[in-house]
Amino acid sequence: MKLNLTRPIAFFDLETTGVSITLDRIVEISIIKIDVNGTETTKTARVNPTIPIPEEVSKIHGIYDEDVKDAPTFRQIAKSVEEFLTGCDLGGYNLTRFDVPVIVEEFLRAGIDFNLENRRIVDAQKIFYLMEPRTLAAAYKFFCNKELENAHSAEADTRATYEVLVAQVEKYDGVAIKDKEGVEYVPVVNDLDKLHELSFSNFADLAGRLAFNSKKEVVFNFGKHKNKTVEAVLIEEPSYYAWMLNGDFPLQTKNILTKIKLASFNQK
Repeated sequence: MKLNLTRPIAFFDLETTGVSITLDRIVEISIIKIDVNGTETTKTARVNPTIPIPEEVSKIHGIYDEDVKDAPTFRQIAKSVEEFLTGCDLGGYNLTRFDVPVIVEEFLRAGIDFNLENRRIVDAQKIFYLMEPRTLAAAYKFFCNKELENAHSAEADTRATYEVLVAQVEKYDGVAIKDKEGVEYVPVVNDLDKLHELSFSNFADLAGRLAFNSKKEVVFNFGKHKNKTVEAVLIEEPSYYAWMLNGDFPLQTKNILTKIKLASFNQK
């Protein structure tokens, strides 16, 4: 079957120097863009992370410092990656918790404010964990009846994720399950808006430090000001803004804080 697309969707996977959103860097990126008519375009690139790759990480994805020493940096390819993703929804495996936050940070370091507004984001892992909690390799075997060769290769993982999502939608479209209160609902349908709602969280930033309350206001999601609106806190305690800007928080989180602060200032 084919996904019901109203615009292209780009499945992507990253191999990185580690698991820190703020500190680690991309060493390989692969994108498979599926057009509305089903046409596929694949782009895969090794990336010089500009920092050493820990040996224990290299043993997982098979990419060592020597392999990327002559590769372009992400800053050098950022514009072409952004252009390739223009007008696309995003798909992947665990992308809402890792791949999207990491690539947004890399774009910001390259001076590009990668816009997620109006993009639908579909995470095959969330559907999989909801319906059949396991790994990507197990998902590929379960849904596609195939063995995942070259696991932890960005392109192999990306293609497997795309095939898994298509198979998931085919298998679970219209299947009802019960929520925590015992109420039946149908979480998976062949509709990118619905899959986006299922995959993406109520967080206002990708790191989950900021969230939306019932009034759609941005609130802090951690610490002493948890559940307080960002606007109110920045007015009552301006030093908190400075503390976060100087702290180990993602650039995207800091950018959102700055936009709220400037909007509040302009209203005065």
